[in-house]
Amino acid sequence: MVSLALVATACGDDDEASTATEAPAATEAPAATEAPAATEAPAATEAPAATEPAATEPAGDVDYMWTPNADLVAGAEGQLNVVAWAGYIEDGSTDPAYDWVTPFRDLTGCEVNVKLGNSSDEMVQLMQSGEYDGVSASGDATTRLIQGGEIAPIDVAEFSSYADIFEGLKLQPWNSVDGEPMGIPHGRGANLLVYNTEAFPDGLDSWSVMFDGGTVADGAVSVYDSPIYIADAALYLKATQPDLGIENPYALDQAQFDASIALLESQADLAGQYWALYTDQQAALEDGSVLAGTTWQVIVNLAQSNGALIDAVKPVEGATGWSDTWMLSSQAANPNCMKLWMDWIASPWANAQVAVWFGEAPSNAKSCGLDGMAEHCEIFHAEETDYWNDVWYWQTATEECLDGRTDVACVPYTEWVNAWTELRS
Repeated sequence: MVSLALVATACGDDDEASTATEAPAATEAPAATEAPAATEAPAATEAPAATEPAATEPAGDVDYMWTPNADLVAGAEGQLNVVAWAGYIEDGSTDPAYDWVTPFRDLTGCEVNVKLGNSSDEMVQLMQSGEYDGVSASGDATTRLIQGGEIAPIDVAEFSSYADIFEGLKLQPWNSVDGEPMGIPHGRGANLLVYNTEAFPDGLDSWSVMFDGGTVADGAVSVYDSPIYIADAALYLKATQPDLGIENPYALDQAQFDASIALLESQADLAGQYWALYTDQQAALEDGSVLAGTTWQVIVNLAQSNGALIDAVKPVEGATGWSDTWMLSSQAANPNCMKLWMDWIASPWANAQVAVWFGEAPSNAKSCGLDGMAEHCEIFHAEETDYWNDVWYWQTATEECLDGRTDVACVPYTEWVNAWTELRS
């Protein structure tokens, strides 16, 4: 596997790429969304290997494939303050070869000030402060932000890149309301099963190593430390205990929720690590103290580049995952610069850069046609609709069941938070 020169990932780092104001904590808002249709899980899918991105060429030699909206440029405020996952906004300070901030600044006159978010919950709190112009939010944050009134709808006529976004990412429950888009899709990925290849020389193809035990990984399992991980337990029960009737891992009635929590309580005996910062899991994979776990491709890439004997797979039961969205704050002080950034980051060249750097499927279909991108898009299944049929993108659980049931109440996300807090106490 050829490794990426990655240093930061989607969900976790405390460093900031540039100066931004710290926001106070705030309460979360509930959300309501529709759920995707349930699908049968295919055979286990090998996780993508990292591809080597082409280094960013000097300014003036690159066709950036983007023309800024003239009206937005005319009203540009000179800066934007944005909350983002680490690795989504690179200005060359991490690696000079990877810089999609400088050309944006040169094309628009907008400086980019970024505050990195460590989790979806933190991103919701930061956006509730009203101090930021926008956010790159995953589906378990977008619906809370929308329902809380923190996000403004967009007019797609202002965004030249929107037309080229894969249709399967547009107007989804986590990025639209009643057919009105609430942001620009950024990219997508699956949460994978990582395993030590010395401990499991024949590989793995099931989440059972994480939940059932009885393997060499007992006591050395790595678990994502977040309430949204309850959905991973529910997804496993969906496949292994069909009598529970789980159709959507984010739509759990009380009995289904209790069964998921019971599974997670039993998993605690298998766990050797609960991780929130990607560097924690990366280090454990490299030193061999973790033998199996839930991971992101970027963590696998980083650990393998440092010699970790690991591989990753999308198991037969399917996986949870993310489809992130760039969203405009309803309180934005710099709305024109934020809109320009949203259009830029979704344009073919910039979207290809971040997709390769981060390790995910791009959202812009034209990105796959750029030089060097065909292999990346094949590896990350960007153009394969069927691959995503059993990837359940993060969503916010609500009392109104996301699977369409009306004869029962589902457990809302606030109760997921409470249950996870008790589980981890």
